[in-house]
Amino acid sequence: MDAVKAFQYYINRILSDTTGMKVLLLDKETTPMISLVSTQSYLLSKETFLVDKVENVHRDTLRHLKCICFVRPTEASVRALVDELRSPKYGDYYVYVSNILKKSMIEVLAENDESEVVREVQEFYADFYAATPCLFHVGLTPATHPLFAEGHSWNPGALSRTVQGLSSVLLSMKKRPNIRYERNSAMAQKLGQELQYLMDHESSLFGSFARDNQTQLFIIDRKNDPVTPLLTQWTYHAMLHDLIGVTNGRIDLSYVPDIRPEVKEVMLSQDQDTFFKQSQYLNFGDLGVSVREYVDTYQSKTESHHQIQSISDMKRFVEAYPEFRKLSGNVTKHVTLIGELSRIVANRQLLAVSELEQSLACNEQHNNDLRALRAMIAEPKIAPENKLRCVILYALRYERTQSSAIAELKQLLITNGVDADQVSAIDVVLRYGGASERQTDIFQNENLFSRGKNIFKGLQGIENVYTQHTPALAEMLEQMIRGKQGLHWQERLPNLDPKARPPLIGNENGLFNQDIIVFVVGGAMLEEEMAVAKLNA
Repeated sequence: MDAVKAFQYYINRILSDTTGMKVLLLDKETTPMISLVSTQSYLLSKETFLVDKVENVHRDTLRHLKCICFVRPTEASVRALVDELRSPKYGDYYVYVSNILKKSMIEVLAENDESEVVREVQEFYADFYAATPCLFHVGLTPATHPLFAEGHSWNPGALSRTVQGLSSVLLSMKKRPNIRYERNSAMAQKLGQELQYLMDHESSLFGSFARDNQTQLFIIDRKNDPVTPLLTQWTYHAMLHDLIGVTNGRIDLSYVPDIRPEVKEVMLSQDQDTFFKQSQYLNFGDLGVSVREYVDTYQSKTESHHQIQSISDMKRFVEAYPEFRKLSGNVTKHVTLIGELSRIVANRQLLAVSELEQSLACNEQHNNDLRALRAMIAEPKIAPENKLRCVILYALRYERTQSSAIAELKQLLITNGVDADQVSAIDVVLRYGGASERQTDIFQNENLFSRGKNIFKGLQGIENVYTQHTPALAEMLEQMIRGKQGLHWQERLPNLDPKARPPLIGNENGLFNQDIIVFVVGGAMLEEEMAVAKLNA
């Protein structure tokens, strides 16, 4: 299963089924979806000479061109299409929607196609953001779709969008999975129920492939592992996301002083950027070695291009020039990115912060952690948000420890200039993912046996003090695949349909021959994506 290839298949179909010169009209949501998996050069190779937004009413009339519309089946996009059809700017229209289109919306489009320019309307199930081959999301942001309503319940808009996105992933991969959900999560259960209802209701779509007992959909809740999102990441892709920011594959570097114009905004793409594909999971130390080798490769090619002494040398240079320019731009991009990451790491003292984070996440040593936290909170060079994250980690680990100093640390934060509203996030996180809310003992410190396991774990050699932590999701999947602790996982992740009889998690073969799709209510992390990618390798 590959989320990027599944999406690219539909884009290829959309652009290839209609021959000749054409325009591609997108809406505000399908535009970033396509930008993640496609390039301008690919669109041009498919005779797509103009890309615009359907909401843009100031487009020129080009009746000699065909128009492909790829939009989400939302009321806003349908209204924009209606306005387009009332005054068509192109010769023929081919409408593709990214998910299930309501009958009422089809009728509205038909009623307003007075010029009879619409040649076809199709559903192509590409209603998700394919960030990497093994990571997708549905585009929820606090501004557009807040996740929670009252308490720990779904905001209706977020639930609806999640069901749409997840069903689109299943349809694009031609799967009708057995659904399991985390027992302690009403949100995971609700999402599973809504998705199951949709699969049963849309029998004409999902009925073409019967229930697939070889495919498991695990719906898990972020609250059962609130630790992973709080840790500083040290792999290339994750650092770019956390420290600089990546929005739908784009990185904005315009804020960097004296930045060169050509790298004010850069793109990240595994398909188009070999260095990034090879280096995305390297830790920061190894990344420096890798980029040094990359620069050396570029320099050696530069020297060879300077040695033009004959017609054959000139011919070879001209043939290699496009690739040389691409290499030059890529080297500049990655040297700039890594230089900016180095500056941020030094300025924010992230090595010291990360060492304490990892200690809090992985080791039970209360006195040492408390002493280090007090010193960090008093250090003016440490950013307030990093102090806050470390105190939240402390609160999650030691909330039930008799000598816990959570109240003292909160007061210390306020005394050292951290805003009181930000400090209140400590209590919010404890209510959301504290020990009473979590289903598992992620710190291995809640009973004598697990404390012993934790001490033994701490005695083993650690390759890197900044990457000791392993996400709970990675441990869960590895145990399931190997058939370990089967009874535990079956109790923790019950079947949504009690009548279903999928293969047991704890059988001797584990889940080796099964496809597993995991959806995390509350969002997945790139550290978890890396773990899944390594399991798939």
